[in-house]
Amino acid sequence: MNTTQSTHKKTKTKNNENISTHLFFQTLLILVAILVSQFSLLCAEGNPPFGDHIVLRGNLNNSRLQFEQKKTGNVAFLGGSITEAAGYRPMVYDILKKRFPNTTFTFTNAGIGSTCSNTGAFRLERDVLQQGPVDLLFVEFAVNDDQDGHFNRTEAIRGMEGVIRHARMQNPNLDIVMTFMVNEHIISMLQKGEMPISIAAHDEVAKHYQIPTISVAKEMTAQIAAGTMTYAQYGGVHPGPVGQALIARMMDELFSRFWSAPLPATAQQVAQVMPAEPLDALSYFRGRFMDVKLATIKNGWKIESPDWKNFTGNVAPRFKALPIPMLCANEPGAEAAVEFDGTALGAFILAGPDAGIVEVSVDGGPSRPINLFGPYSGGWQYPWTVMLATDLKPGKHQVTLRISDKTSRTGHAMRIMQFCVN
Repeated sequence: MNTTQSTHKKTKTKNNENISTHLFFQTLLILVAILVSQFSLLCAEGNPPFGDHIVLRGNLNNSRLQFEQKKTGNVAFLGGSITEAAGYRPMVYDILKKRFPNTTFTFTNAGIGSTCSNTGAFRLERDVLQQGPVDLLFVEFAVNDDQDGHFNRTEAIRGMEGVIRHARMQNPNLDIVMTFMVNEHIISMLQKGEMPISIAAHDEVAKHYQIPTISVAKEMTAQIAAGTMTYAQYGGVHPGPVGQALIARMMDELFSRFWSAPLPATAQQVAQVMPAEPLDALSYFRGRFMDVKLATIKNGWKIESPDWKNFTGNVAPRFKALPIPMLCANEPGAEAAVEFDGTALGAFILAGPDAGIVEVSVDGGPSRPINLFGPYSGGWQYPWTVMLATDLKPGKHQVTLRISDKTSRTGHAMRIMQFCVN
């Protein structure tokens, strides 16, 4: 081999080594880029805002298709005073309008302060379903079932399942979101590692019907533990601007998780999950209001719109502004009867400082006393649903109401706005 050939061979070998080295590092860089990309994706997926305090179940595709394709949307909010207030709810209005700028929305505020999930189940038809076909429904009753109703598991399930199952029976395509708000008792339970009864029961319903949930309660408990927000900064049971904004951000994050990826062009609305059997066969999913005028008055009762100027205790504007005919009695011995077809009867009442005790007899059976003085009746005319008869066999029944001569306070009054029939 001559010198020229030897030099050429060495140069060629060196060039091949350079090419191999370049390819190695190029391949290594590509692999690193892929790994970094995958790691970033895993981090984003594993640690999204609010973590597992937002739980995805089912989907919100039906409402999205309605908003994107048909350019109209009917969104309803059912709950207590947290929903009724002009807080997170109008913020969610704006969020949806920004996400779907070409869509014409109708928003229904069906929040009524102090009402629990049982009242929600009985008024769902009047306050939500009769307002037109609903595409997206937000439901919250965890705080009121906890602090107003002091519900046990059965009561909380019967109310919440009453709402969810009835809504889906009426509209199988309906998208629903359930929210767990927060109070001091709920926080203290979570801090001890215990699940509040109302949240546990409502979450059981959410799992059964594949409803996504937003736990403001868990988020606030976590933020308090981390020192990033105090309960006072949140605003208390009725959230202030900071708390309301937190709730709205969590709802916006829920939308992002469900709606970030584009839907297939062929996507169509599909009926949501409807289990063949309810969690509780006696849940109030066949609940409705019944006019008080259908009662049979025996003595001492009359249908009237109270003149609130002559009553003690504040009255919420929604009940004070409009004359509401109520079935009223305030003397011991007043008696009326109600006939209905179903498994349960309740009464949606206003109970103030003069609230008394009613004796209830079902189908001629022995009477049992029910104290009408609610948890917050001392200062105002408190709206709540008292269940008069439950766990009945399906069919026709008669319930007799008699005002007792006993009272836990100073009065004997009962004021019924609606009967509640399941």
